[in-house]
Amino acid sequence: MRLLVLGGTEFAGRAVVEAALGRGWDVTVLHRGRHAPVAGVRALRGDRTAPDGLAALTGTGDTWDAVVDTWSAAPSAVRDSARLLRERAGRYVYVSSCSVYAWAPPAGYTEDAPLVEGARADAGQSDYARDKRGGELAATEAFGADRSLLVRSGLLIGPYENVGRLPWWLDRMARGGPVLAPGPRELPLQYVDVRDLAAWVLDGVERELSGPYNLMSERGHTTMGALLDACARVTGGAAELRWTDPEVVLGAGIEPWTQLPVWVPPGSDLHDALHGADVSRAIAAGLRCRPVAETVADTWDWLRELGGSAPRRPDRPAVGLDPALEAKVLGLTGA
Repeated sequence: MRLLVLGGTEFAGRAVVEAALGRGWDVTVLHRGRHAPVAGVRALRGDRTAPDGLAALTGTGDTWDAVVDTWSAAPSAVRDSARLLRERAGRYVYVSSCSVYAWAPPAGYTEDAPLVEGARADAGQSDYARDKRGGELAATEAFGADRSLLVRSGLLIGPYENVGRLPWWLDRMARGGPVLAPGPRELPLQYVDVRDLAAWVLDGVERELSGPYNLMSERGHTTMGALLDACARVTGGAAELRWTDPEVVLGAGIEPWTQLPVWVPPGSDLHDALHGADVSRAIAAGLRCRPVAETVADTWDWLRELGGSAPRRPDRPAVGLDPALEAKVLGLTGA
């Protein structure tokens, strides 16, 4: 199989590249040069935001079985690449997001749920939900519904994460001491390890899948307790988890999802939207999700290999809880 990955040097794109190389595929990447490409690929340089950013593709007569695109800014960049490649690639895989659904989708929402309004394939950068939906429209308009695969990912974690959610929890556990653990322990979570997403994408290319798929684990694949226990364990066990009721967390003005990554209060629109998708279609198409302990351990190993801070995308907000606020909520300092 011949695969073109647009990007391919960070997080999801990199995981797809490594998985494809592991299968013996011939892989080309088009990247901006900000990060070194994975060894073994054919690397082309180009900035899709520049007027001539696709020149490296224009100048080659290569064809590919599939293109994988993880773009999350202006949909017009997806439109331009998809139009250029529609006669030179068999399938266009666009890694989208469950954010494309009209807010807030109820628990159990499927791929048929209402979508965000106002998205366009030719639009400039707007907001994340409309940008991703615009990217879907761009891919579908160029390749048709039968040759475009829309991967609506949920919470994405694992090695190479450049958003900072799981890395923040691991770093916090490594510091040790009392840790504010937002309850309840049995709160069900839904996510996908980036390597499981990559494997499913490549399987989808081989099976010529098309259309939209909610891609993440089944609801309740793990819990907040299992996730944080795994983080505490792999970082040496110096952290003391202090489980705190959601009402106390929210009453302190702490923002779910951002200040306490991954966590959103039970029974809320946030929890239904972020941890409540119906993924039966993806599972029927072969999705398999590894245990949370494996994802946590491998991510910690990757962070230790870096020997420093995890990479962070500049276009995403910072995550994590200020230590002073954490100590105040836990009663470790004066009011």
